[in-house]
Amino acid sequence: MEIRPAVLDDVDSAVVLHKLFAPYLVVTGTQLRHRLRDRIVPPGAGTFAAVADGEVVGWATTGLIGGSDPLDGQLRLIVDPAYRGRGAGGELLELAHEELRRAGAVSARVFADPDAAAWASRWGYRQTRLVHYAEMDPQKAPELPPVPDGLRLAPLDSLDPRQVYAADEVAQRTKPGDANITTRPYEDWLAGVWELPGMVLDLSVAVLDGDQVVAFTLGNGDHHKVWSQMTATLPDRRGLGLAKLVKCAALHGAAEAGVVGMHTANYDGNSPMIAVNHWLGYTRTATHKVLITHL
Repeated sequence: MEIRPAVLDDVDSAVVLHKLFAPYLVVTGTQLRHRLRDRIVPPGAGTFAAVADGEVVGWATTGLIGGSDPLDGQLRLIVDPAYRGRGAGGELLELAHEELRRAGAVSARVFADPDAAAWASRWGYRQTRLVHYAEMDPQKAPELPPVPDGLRLAPLDSLDPRQVYAADEVAQRTKPGDANITTRPYEDWLAGVWELPGMVLDLSVAVLDGDQVVAFTLGNGDHHKVWSQMTATLPDRRGLGLAKLVKCAALHGAAEAGVVGMHTANYDGNSPMIAVNHWLGYTRTATHKVLITHL
């Protein structure tokens, strides 16, 4: 078995690996090819593969949590069950940690299958909370709630990105999570969120009051499956049903575009968003432990 930085020829096999053993995620060839083709690799953005007989049997990706202070890292690690216990996971994890350390991260976060928590504790990982994955068929979305007077819906690709950035800056500081989010420079956010290949801005939706974004939902994927990665409402507009409105509108848009699966995840304890997703029709598919270690 070979453990090494991933290359473009690994992509198709890596996508199959995720479909087989992490179907609750949305991992596309477009996303992975972008990571490996980008000549200017963002600090902390590593991609590593374990390969046996020409097939990818393990995969790890890393990244920095934008706007975190102190700087936190995150990673994803998956190994084909048939190849576990042979050291591949440990080698991939060490490579991931080294990548994050070089970028200046002081901690690493991973969402782990509960069965892997004891293994991860060898590297000092401790559980902070749970995260629940959920999915649904957008064709089964409920009827769109009424839009409150004075507000309007708009797809994100029709907006100036600075309108969404202003709302996301507030959202990131007030969302549930373990990282302390302060601020993220606009150019960094533009490259790392808005312009990232795989973002489905046409299927992402905002509620506006005049020109101000007061709620939004943001997704990525390939118009076959979409990951709902962020939904937020400005603090002074919460309790008005705007998260339910934008997520429902995004589901309707996805259904019209032919999307067959919508996927998302919520921290345990984020009762308002879990309730919204339940109303929309999402069903839970997996629960992982959120683990953190100091680097």
